[in-house]
Order: sequence, then C-alpha cells, then structure tokens
Amino acid sequence: MTFKRFAPLSSLSRRARLIAATSGLVTAVALAAPTAVAQAAPDATVSKAALADASSAVRGADIAGTAWYTDASTGKVVVTVDSSVTAAEIATIKESVTDSGAKADIKRTEGTFNKLIAGGQAIYAGGGRCSLGFNVRSGSTYYALTAGHCTEIGSTWYTNSGQSTTLGTRAGSSFPGNDYGLIRHSNSAAADGRVYLYNGSYQDITSAATPSVGQSVKRSGSTTGVHSGTVTGLNATVNYGGGDIVSGLIQTNVCAEPGDSGGSLFSGTTALGLTSGGSGNCSSGGTTFFQPVTEALSAYGVSVF
Repeated sequence: MTFKRFAPLSSLSRRARLIAATSGLVTAVALAAPTAVAQAAPDATVSKAALADASSAVRGADIAGTAWYTDASTGKVVVTVDSSVTAAEIATIKESVTDSGAKADIKRTEGTFNKLIAGGQAIYAGGGRCSLGFNVRSGSTYYALTAGHCTEIGSTWYTNSGQSTTLGTRAGSSFPGNDYGLIRHSNSAAADGRVYLYNGSYQDITSAATPSVGQSVKRSGSTTGVHSGTVTGLNATVNYGGGDIVSGLIQTNVCAEPGDSGGSLFSGTTALGLTSGGSGNCSSGGTTFFQPVTEALSAYGVSVF
C-alpha cells in the first residue's frame, strides 16, 4: 500500500499547495472497505505484552497483503487481509498468534494493498508522479512533505510532467519502516500552508495532531480530489510485499487511487497524515493507510504554517 501526491493548482505558477502524486514503484489496485469476519466479546485477560507478542508474530509470518494493529479493548490483534491472501495463509496467521494468548480478528478487503502510482497533475520525478502532503518550514527554509516511497524515486522534483519547472530537491527520505520524505523548495514563495480542496478553495492548516479511532477525516490527492471517511485503527503495520513493511500507520475507510500517494489527511485545520497505500478505488470504497504527520514533523524538525 502506498500513495503520494502534490497540491494541484489551476496554475502551477501560483503558490504550491498541499498534495503530491506518487512515482512508479508499484501499480495500484482498487481499494475496498474491509468486512468483519467475526466479532467477539472483549477479553480483559489479555495483557499488553501478549498483544505485543501477537503483533510480532503476525509480522514474523511475513505474509504480503496483510495489515494489522492491536485492540486492547477486545484483546485481539486485528488483521486486514487483501484478496491475494489465501485461506492457508490466514490459517498461518491465526496459528502464529496462538502462543501469545491473544486471538486474531481477521477482516477481508477486496483488491490488493499497493503503493499507489499514476500520471497526471502533481509533482514529478524519475518518470513518476506523487501528491504533496503539506508544505512545512524550519525557520526561513520551506519544504514539501510527502510520502517516503515517493521521495525514494528521485532527488529532483518538478511541478509539471515535462519536468521543466523545478519544485525542489530531496532533503530526506524514510521508507520502508516509515513512509515520509522531505523536498526542499527551490523558491520559498511557492510554499503555501493550505490544502487544495479541488473546488477552487483551500483549507487552512494551522496545527498537527494524532487522530483518534472513530474521528471523521478528509483526504486530498491529485488523482481523486477530496474524499471523507473515518479512522478505523491506529498503529497499524502494513506488509506491501518485497520487504516493504511500514509500521505505526493510521488505518481508515477513506478511498484513494494511484497518484494519491503522499497526499494530505486532515480534519478541519489540523494536519493528520500522509497517504501511504491501500486497496480499492473511489467507486467501490477502500481501506487506506496514512503515515502520521506528527512523526514526520518531529523527525525533520519542521512545522506546519
């Protein structure tokens, strides 16, 4: 799973907005909302240590197309599996957590988890496109914050597909493990601290925070514009396959499509996350994961403005 984006503008000569499009790492599939296989009463006897062991066991199973987080209220590790995961692999996941004393709550989602990519209006590098998440600053220096699987593809980024107008140069990149990256603006006047809403207007961003489960959120990206949904889980780990495992993600039921990678997750004036990946599309729905923005801000010593 993964997304990336840059704020598309009616005129790229105007100050750059949030949201960028991802580059060619993997082709994306459609996202579909997960359906619960079963629910059980809370088990207060399962300790935090047991849940941590269960989470480690799922990671150790190393099955691509899985994402998981622990739920202390039910005493379970909640595992979302995409359509590529077989019944035998699900059995392996369940068996892997047996010794921990916790149980695995398996949820199915259609499509497959991928780092999303696509061509179109956004930021470009190395033949790929991504969405910009948030413009940030450190003193008088301005940066564009996006997904790490985007910044991995090139050092110089552009605001047009012909790659003739420079946005800036990569200043940091962390993927896998995390999924955030930083691009230093060549022209600080191009950095706008708002999110583009794809209706001719913009959302001011004045702070950053960690969301809560059940919170209503919005996502903006260069392929599908703005879509809404809710946070369904925190501290999720996603196995995209090929060794690309990312931890500490926000899990949501917001849809996204290729090219949305790196785009902004927000609630009102508060920045929440950067689009990482998922499965589904904005016709049928989807499960999408986001890198918490607070972690990226802390890692780079920058802030929203």
